[in-house]
This record gives sequence, structure tokens and C-alpha cells, in this order.
Amino acid sequence: MASLLEVDNLVIDAVKDDGSLLPIVKGVSFQLDRGEVVALIGESGSGKTTIALSALGYAKPGLEFSGGEVRIDGVDVVSMPSDEKRKLRGQRVAYLAQSAAASFNPALTIGEQVTESAILQGSMSQEDANERAVALYRALELPDPDRLSFRYPHQVSGGQLQRLMAAMALCGKPDLLVLDEPTTALDVTTQIEVLRAFKSVIKQEGAAALYVTHDLAVVAQIADRIVVLYNGEVQEYGSADDIITQPGHDYTRKLMAAVRPPPAAGQGDESTGEHRRDVPALEVRKLTAGYGPKNARNTVKVLRDVNITVERGHSLGVIGESGCGKSTLARVVSGLLAGMEGEVLLHGEPMKPGLKQRDRSELQKIQFVFQMADTALNPHHRIDHLLGRPLEFYLGVPKSERPQKVADLLRMVELPPEFAGRFPEELSGGQKQRINLARALAASPEILLCDEVISALDSIVGANVISLLKRLRAQTGVSFVFISHDLSTVASFADDIVVLYAGRVVEQGTTDKVLSPPYHPYTRLLISSVPELRTGWLEETMETSEAKAGIDRVVEITEVGCPFFNRCPLAIPGTCDKVVPPVRHIDANHLIECHRSIEEFRHGTAA
Repeated sequence: MASLLEVDNLVIDAVKDDGSLLPIVKGVSFQLDRGEVVALIGESGSGKTTIALSALGYAKPGLEFSGGEVRIDGVDVVSMPSDEKRKLRGQRVAYLAQSAAASFNPALTIGEQVTESAILQGSMSQEDANERAVALYRALELPDPDRLSFRYPHQVSGGQLQRLMAAMALCGKPDLLVLDEPTTALDVTTQIEVLRAFKSVIKQEGAAALYVTHDLAVVAQIADRIVVLYNGEVQEYGSADDIITQPGHDYTRKLMAAVRPPPAAGQGDESTGEHRRDVPALEVRKLTAGYGPKNARNTVKVLRDVNITVERGHSLGVIGESGCGKSTLARVVSGLLAGMEGEVLLHGEPMKPGLKQRDRSELQKIQFVFQMADTALNPHHRIDHLLGRPLEFYLGVPKSERPQKVADLLRMVELPPEFAGRFPEELSGGQKQRINLARALAASPEILLCDEVISALDSIVGANVISLLKRLRAQTGVSFVFISHDLSTVASFADDIVVLYAGRVVEQGTTDKVLSPPYHPYTRLLISSVPELRTGWLEETMETSEAKAGIDRVVEITEVGCPFFNRCPLAIPGTCDKVVPPVRHIDANHLIECHRSIEEFRHGTAA
């Protein structure tokens, strides 16, 4: 019996301006059976998404199919007429993009969008599609399935929206799902619930899936077989267990070596004290911040009574799930959002709360490195212009000296000076992120706010960016506020860690202290949710008390009691839901906000 999907000696070329062809996919072959998940892995530029999209008979603009076949049940979709391809897409083969937020129309209800494809294809009536949607909501373990269709995308969490995208793809009962990095930008607890839901529904529906990712730890939880790609060629192909336990190719071993171990004490490089000063580089004192008029009834307080300190030449890691207030903290420090109460101090001097109130020297000293370089860099400007503007604005570098300064900045982020004449679209994701970093460094800042700067990068490129940040910290004495949901990355880079939950600091201390027991129940949940590079980890983790209590629950900002009450396996009813937890000092460099005593944590009696 033939496989559902057969990719046979596929060749895809890029058409250059002069009409010549540049090979992108070079004779790739593999197959996918019904009920199976095959993962395409490799670093950025390896051809993963290009190959996956061929299952829909689609090539991105500028690319063309030059050879080979992609067969669905024996029929080549590459040579299929356009009208037949339209019938194929959404009906037999469905695509799940990386960004669920960008895939949903904010002006339409969830139900309209989930059922749209099945209605347009004519495979179901509206009534049948509505019933199918509700059944999928239940299968994907989404809350309030009977009324969910009437809500709008902004009224559900990121993890729920990601699962709704799966419901949208599955509504027409396709044979094949193409999942393109569907969990890359999710925090660890959300990633677990989405992976579990995907794995369960694929099995229930009897569908097959082509899973595109650079994350080997995720692959180990969901894939039956793995195709390892590099530069458009297959390096290794086999069962997930064989490739993970006995990799046969050097490149596969390189990918595995780039996977950071689960977060634990002793992984980071502690900064030296050579850049330290008498006062910290940055202090945040008793900060409360949010959105809406101060003291108004509809004001949302996102941060409450936050206190942090960053020494010069040190890195502070800020961790927590989506909605915990990490990015809001960075926006307040940078002046993009004015705090409601409290203050931000730079070298001991209070700063004005709003960006427009700060003078140019204050703006220069705190620079923001945004998460998505694609949206942070103007695509119409060359790299020399993007880097030259802060040199002129902050430092007054004359036009004649800018080319040399730009070349120096490019070398600093380990890019060749020739990149100055390129546009952002001519660079890879990792290269664009380095330009994003170089632009912030052009101002000669003293504080860099890094907001999820490697979340969308593959493991090898991400590891290289972290190594670069460490080197810059040692050379320049710049301090970092490093915001991330990736605990493994934070563990390898930060000197100190702040754990945020629902806008409150629930744990804070040096990296080794925070990642060593005893720790806050929320910190324990985050640590236990980081995928490990072994098969079976997902099933084991879902049976733990932390996962049973804390996975698949949204962050709730509350005025009363401990906000983690509804997710905590150690919660004390009548206390945790009524009284704000006290701050407990484990030692001078480590504090926890919890009703449980330190003695209970230390002796295990809190479990």
C-alpha cells in the first residue's frame, strides 16, 4: 500500500535576477504514512518550510519546481492544474502557520474562521461545520467549547489560539497537516499543552502530519520519524528514537549539541566584578504599572510592587509565561510606558517616567532590542542607514566617519562589513537579529533590554547570539535585562533571575539559588515544563502534580490573595485565595513570595 505522502527526488530552485537558477532543495526524498508524524529539522535556511509547502503544490515567489515529484496518494501535486490545487488545499492538505495571532482576523468571530474553509470547499453545510468545530474544541481540550465560536481571537490566550488554528485546519477533515513551527514562540507551559493536544487529535482523527521545527527536544515528543536537513539536502532519515539516541551524521550531532540541557544550578557563567560600580546600573523600586487612566475603574494593573536591581556588567533574566508582565516591565524601564507608581533609577538617579520627558542622554543609555527583527528593521532602508541613524542622533558622528563606525559595529556582531550595502530581506533570521542588536549597540548604551531576542531563532543561531552577548558584556560592561520564556537560555546567561507571575515577583535571586530547591511552586512548574531531549518525556511530565495542577490554566491578574492559587499543587484554601502571600528570605540573595514556610520547602513537607 502506497504512503499518503511521497516526496521523490524533489528539486526546487531560486530564480536570480539574471535568470539563472540557484538550487534551494537538492533531490530530497522521504515518505509519510497515515497516522504518522514526520519532522523536518535543521537550522534556518536548510529548506524545511520550502519542502513542507511543496505538499500543497506551492512554492514561494521567486522559487520554482525544477525536478522530482510530491505525491498525495500517488498523485503528483506539483504538476496538478491550479483549480485542482485549490481543491487540495484545506480539504486534503491543511497548513498551520507559526504565528496564530497573524493567522486570525481580529474582526471576525472564532467560529466564522474555523469553519470557513470547510464551507468554501463545499464539503460541509454550515450546521455540520459548526458541530464539527465544537467537537474539535473538545478534542483539543479548549475551555467552554459550546460558546467558544462566538468569541473573538483577542479573547483567548496564545496557547488556545494556537490550538484553534489546529481546529481551523482540521475542520474540513484533511488527510495531511503541515505544521510550520507551531510552538516555537510559545512559553514552556503553553508549549506542553499545545503539543499534547496536537498529538492527541492527530491520533484521534487518523490524520498524518509533517512537522517543521528546529527544536529537537520538541521533535522527540511528537515525531515518529525525522528528516535532518542541511542546505537543502537530507543528512539523515530514520525513526525518532534511533536518531535521538544514536545519531549517525555529524550535523545531527551538532544540532543535538546545540540543545541546552534542562535548567539547573551551575550552568551559567558568572560575570566578573571588573565593571561593578558603587551604585547599580539599574534599579526598579516599588513599580506598579498597567494600561488605562490611573485609578480609573477600567484600569488594568499589569505589574504590582516590582523591585529589581541590575549591577553594571551583569545580566538579569526575567522569566514567566505570556501575560506575566515581562514585556511591560521592559516598556516601563525604556520609557515607552509610564509607570503608575514607583520609580526607575539609572546609576542611582531617578528617571522621568515617560519617553518624551527624558533627555537624549537618558534615551541613549537604555536601548531596546525587540523580539522580531523582521518588524523592527525598516525593509526599505539599507543596513548602513539603519546603523547610521543612531550614530548620528545619539553620538553626533559626522557623515564622513559613519562608514567606518558601521563597519566596526558589523564586526562587533560578527558580520562582514560588506553587509552595510544590503537590505534586511537579503539576510537570514539570525543575521537580521544581529543587525537588530548592532543598532542598539550603536548608541553606546549602558543597559540593553532584550525581549525574547532568540525565541524565533534555531538552536545553533540562538546559541551563537548568546555567545555574542556574553562577549559584548565582558568587553563593554553593558548590563542586560534579558526577557525570555526559555529557562535553559536564561540559566546559561543570567547572573540573577526574577520570576514574574501575574505582574508580581514570586521569586528572585542569583541564578544558582533560583534554579536550586527550595523554589516557588511556579518556578518548579516552569523548570519541569522545559522539554528534554528524549522520547516519552511529554507523557511522563503530564503525570506530575505540577503539570496536573498548572498546565492549561491562564494567568489571572487578581487583587486578592495569591494569583497562582488556582494552579498551585501546594495551595492552602482559605489562605492562599484570601491573603496576599508574605515575602520569605531564604538568604540574603534569594527570596520567595509564598504562604508555605521555608522549612516546609526544605524538608519536603510542603509537597
